[in-house]
Amino acid sequence: MSDGPKRVAIYASSFDPPGANHRTIAQRLAEHFDEVIVFPYGPRPDRPNDDSLSIHRAVMVDLNFRGLDRVRVELGDLERGTFTPPCDYDRLFGQPGTRLVHTIHANHSRGGKNGEAMIQREWTRGRELWDTHEFVILHEPHEPIDPADSPPHSSCLEVPLTTNSYTIRAMLFDGSTRVDGWLCPDVGRYIRRHGLFRATPPARECIITMPEPRVLLYYDPRNAESAQIAEQLRHWEHDDPNIVIVIGGDGTMLRAIRQHWRARIPFYGLNTGHLGFLLNDKSRIDFAEHDLRLYQLPLLWVEMTGPDGRRWDELCFNDCWIERETGQTAWIQIHVNGHVQMKKVVADGMLVATAAGSTSYARAMGATPVPFNASLLTLVGSNVLTPTFWHPAILTTDSVIGIHNLDPQKRPLRGFIDGVPQGQVVDLTVRVSNIAAVELLFTREHDPVAKLALLQFPQMEE
Repeated sequence: MSDGPKRVAIYASSFDPPGANHRTIAQRLAEHFDEVIVFPYGPRPDRPNDDSLSIHRAVMVDLNFRGLDRVRVELGDLERGTFTPPCDYDRLFGQPGTRLVHTIHANHSRGGKNGEAMIQREWTRGRELWDTHEFVILHEPHEPIDPADSPPHSSCLEVPLTTNSYTIRAMLFDGSTRVDGWLCPDVGRYIRRHGLFRATPPARECIITMPEPRVLLYYDPRNAESAQIAEQLRHWEHDDPNIVIVIGGDGTMLRAIRQHWRARIPFYGLNTGHLGFLLNDKSRIDFAEHDLRLYQLPLLWVEMTGPDGRRWDELCFNDCWIERETGQTAWIQIHVNGHVQMKKVVADGMLVATAAGSTSYARAMGATPVPFNASLLTLVGSNVLTPTFWHPAILTTDSVIGIHNLDPQKRPLRGFIDGVPQGQVVDLTVRVSNIAAVELLFTREHDPVAKLALLQFPQMEE
């Protein structure tokens, strides 16, 4: 779009919730810039914030801005639980050959000629930014703009009448029907499904119907049974899906989640594998005719450090673990919320699982499966030699778990994320993600709680 450097507009706000007008503004910005980065900022130090709602903010922003050309949603602040001030956007988003432009509303620049604009008074290093950085000023039709109030490097962009997130929240809390006109339909449906912006806590499970499914099919075409079922569902395939149908086993579901969780649409599984704890019976292709129970389940955020000091992070749904790479036992130190809980564990490895993953390898390693939707994490060791008789630990989902290799030279460890090898790992930090979750659907006949009961109380043949 530009002949010189790539011009990138940073469109930052709380977006709590995002409105249809925010989407329109992003579209208008994309007409004038090479790229628009939508940036929901994290918890501000001067304002109260409920970190437990970060996942809902992340989902709503993805839903609100998806499908827009040259518009990208960046969720880094929400994941880290931090607030990045505009003066640090160059560090966060700047690249060679790129020129960043700050997006502001007209009221943020009023009083600029007297040094009294909000940017100058309240932003960190605001006066410096005012003088040196480029801005695009959003203004509504007929809204007065005084050029003397504008930053020296700025342009103006007219946008439709806007309603801020605070007003939308108030309408939702009051139950006003007028709010539907200010929300994109997908965002409105998500808010109602999870009971957001009400006096009661959000719901993690509910009953929904899918009378008009628009399907994204995910299966292994080499599996003849899966391919046959996929053909029966082919007439529902759509370029703009509202459901992912996964055909296979639990491993297929894990791969589908890793690939498509950011689509922010529910997953419905049909089991052509073995236990299929995350899936429904393969005969239930008539899901559109029935009520479905929806569970919203978190993913884990895992940061790893390699022996060369390189750091990287991944997301997983079931579990992550480290295990010894050689014949030497592992020497592992365990931290929880920054405190050393076990100075030295001698074992073959260590695993952290979500509640949904507690029925998998965690169970095979001796942990007790926990209810599917429990707000718990499981920490379990593999063939633990010391401490003697140590039992798996159950931790709350606000825990941050650190796993450290005490002797990486002699006793190297390798890491795995949902079974995907990560190579040698010296340190792992594990917590529930603030932005990544997945919605799983089940028929009434398929009850994950009942499956858990079968695991814990196996039926013996008489």
